[in-house]
Amino acid sequence: MPYEYLYFLAAFLISFGLSGWLVLRRDVFLRMANRRMDASAVQAAHSVPTPRVGGVAVLFSVVLIGTLMTAHDPGRIWMVAITLLPVFFAGLAEDLGFEVNPRRRLVAAGVSSLMCILLFGAWITRTDLPVMDFFVEITIVGVVFTVFAGAGICNAFNLIDGLNGLSSMIGITVAVALSIIAQQGAQPHIAMWGYVVACALVGFLVFNFPWGRIFMGDAGAYGIGHLLVWFAILLMHNVPQLSPWAVLLVFFWPLADTVLAIVRRLRSGKPTHQPDRLHFHQLVMRTLEISILGRSARHIANPLSTVVMIPMFVAPPMVGVLLWNQTTSAAFAFVFFSILFAVTYSVGMVWARASRTQSGGRLLYDAVVQRISAVVHLVL
Repeated sequence: MPYEYLYFLAAFLISFGLSGWLVLRRDVFLRMANRRMDASAVQAAHSVPTPRVGGVAVLFSVVLIGTLMTAHDPGRIWMVAITLLPVFFAGLAEDLGFEVNPRRRLVAAGVSSLMCILLFGAWITRTDLPVMDFFVEITIVGVVFTVFAGAGICNAFNLIDGLNGLSSMIGITVAVALSIIAQQGAQPHIAMWGYVVACALVGFLVFNFPWGRIFMGDAGAYGIGHLLVWFAILLMHNVPQLSPWAVLLVFFWPLADTVLAIVRRLRSGKPTHQPDRLHFHQLVMRTLEISILGRSARHIANPLSTVVMIPMFVAPPMVGVLLWNQTTSAAFAFVFFSILFAVTYSVGMVWARASRTQSGGRLLYDAVVQRISAVVHLVL
């Protein structure tokens, strides 16, 4: 068995074992969760307090195995583990009930990205958009843009950590997609790190899906987001033919959900950091509850929603892998998935409102026709 497969197996086993131990010690963390009133939060998708420290198991496994891979790591990717410290501890403090507000967590994520810039001497210098490229080629602009992008992806992974298995499955998809691209771009050391992250997430997923015995938490979501976005930035730095549009496809679902949340809250006059119950995955879950399962079956609707969404969050990264070095095609694919995401969400929202009225069927039909017409007009 090649040595890399031993690393992957070890990452899975360590994460699996530590996640299991955290579940067994759940009473300690449940007391903290009760203090924070997690189950009664407006965005909560589970009905009982659930430990939110699963990211500790995942990141411990990744960092431990990563340090053992230093002999096979000519790119010194192991240094990214050092930069995890600010964002990890800010997230962990929130998970343990110390109420670190979103702004401070974003600052911590920005500090972690700045540490990566200093250690690797790498930042985003191209976007494949002429006007944007003119600005990001200016060092200070590129550095600031990279810090904001890194913090944004961290926050995006935190926002999608709402259903059993959703955040971890998306993390696995992104990690595997980046690893395949890294192999195609002759960056095997980055590929190994990506596969280690994926295997560690699988070990955690055993307890996270379908019954949600433990959640990733802010430490895990922010930490995994930081690792994955920096694998992508280092790939762009080392592989000139890698299209930024392909990278956007790989991260499509966290980005789309975050942009949607920002636009939605701005339009309603609410702060962009204020939680709500209108994320895409929450819309899917409530649709299943109202239409099929009933409101008393959330324990089924929650994991089933993740299963329903698998094609949605897997398709864009798959296309990103296929079009990793084809800028124009990747850009068109990104626009297509963006329109599809927006139309699907809009129709879902109209259906949710229409389902409360006697004329719901007609309203839904009109909404679908209207959205399809808008898409055809936009494309043509």
